[in-house]
Amino acid sequence: MELLAPAGNFEKFLTALHFGADAIYLAGGRFGLRAFAGNFSDEEIVLAVKMAHEKGKKVFVTLNIIAKDKDFEGLGDYLNFLVQAKVDAVIVADVGMLCYVRKNAPTLDVHVSTQANIINSYAANLMVELGAKRLILARELSLKEVAEIRKNVPKSVEIEVFVHGAMCMAYSGRCLLSNYLTGRDSNHGECVQACRWKYMVREVSREDELEVQEDERGSYIFNSKDLNMLEHLQELKDIGVNSVKIEGRMKSAYYVATVVNAYRQALDMLPQKPTKELCEELNKASHRRYTTGFYYGDEQKQFVGDSMPVQESEFMALVTRDGDGKTVEVEMRNKFSVGDTLEILSPDKKCFNKKITVKKIINSAGEDVESAKVVQEKVTIPCTLPLKQGDILRK
Repeated sequence: MELLAPAGNFEKFLTALHFGADAIYLAGGRFGLRAFAGNFSDEEIVLAVKMAHEKGKKVFVTLNIIAKDKDFEGLGDYLNFLVQAKVDAVIVADVGMLCYVRKNAPTLDVHVSTQANIINSYAANLMVELGAKRLILARELSLKEVAEIRKNVPKSVEIEVFVHGAMCMAYSGRCLLSNYLTGRDSNHGECVQACRWKYMVREVSREDELEVQEDERGSYIFNSKDLNMLEHLQELKDIGVNSVKIEGRMKSAYYVATVVNAYRQALDMLPQKPTKELCEELNKASHRRYTTGFYYGDEQKQFVGDSMPVQESEFMALVTRDGDGKTVEVEMRNKFSVGDTLEILSPDKKCFNKKITVKKIINSAGEDVESAKVVQEKVTIPCTLPLKQGDILRK
């Protein structure tokens, strides 16, 4: 199965590539559903596609807003640019957008977003008739329902499902809560995640209709847990899923590195189950409590009692140059000091989860210092392990 990773900016794109994604989805300046991500300039899209193709990887560009007539202005020129840039596919959520792309850029593959809420074989086959190459199914489907749709659409059509990341209290993301409370349109990429806020809800005529969990901070009854299917990849493969997708274009580069690396290793060891160590990796990135979502009829356990994500490790430094067997150059992301023990996050199993003790720090001026505390300063530390540019040190 293809491992599809998110990239909210170019740093996250490089991170996803380094840690083993087969394909990366991203957005340009318009038409995408993550308006507050860094997103990509035209020049960055061209460069990203070139770099991905050199490694045999793919790039998909999101055009997944729920579009009004005015939103089609400039789309023709943008599609021409994407064709010239040789992107591998565009992701659309709107049936009008799908038809427009097929008519005006017939050589461009189109993937239909989870935002289109495909939950049955009839809707799936309609999208196929309209020219969809891939269907990204709604997250509200069980494993059995995914298998049924896979069986009922042509083999040439690819099926993609989400396996990791934030879930939504609305049907696969179609929500008006942000619009109503803040005027920011979630269906045009401006969602403020109002569902994560604290609420007090009461239905007038019933007192027992909704169980409200509360702690000292309040009630978070719309707040979804995070999806985690790391231990169930073989079941998805067995029913014919072609691509497994990680949510998170708004997440950090460290999140992308940790999650992509875990899923890459888990996919590579199929049909063997992931190790306990690999499962615990996902606790080291920012997350809410985990769930398998709707795949196993677990929807009643979908919501979590607080809104704050947690993570067990902190991103301390990024390796900026391959190590020479004695030292390695790193870019400081959080303060660390001589004597600290740091853990390595790397796609190389010779380095992954190995620990090093910082015995010396040389700053960019060539001086011995006690701590790396200048933001993003490049420093050199002793290390005999074969670290590569793009690896991460965490604590």
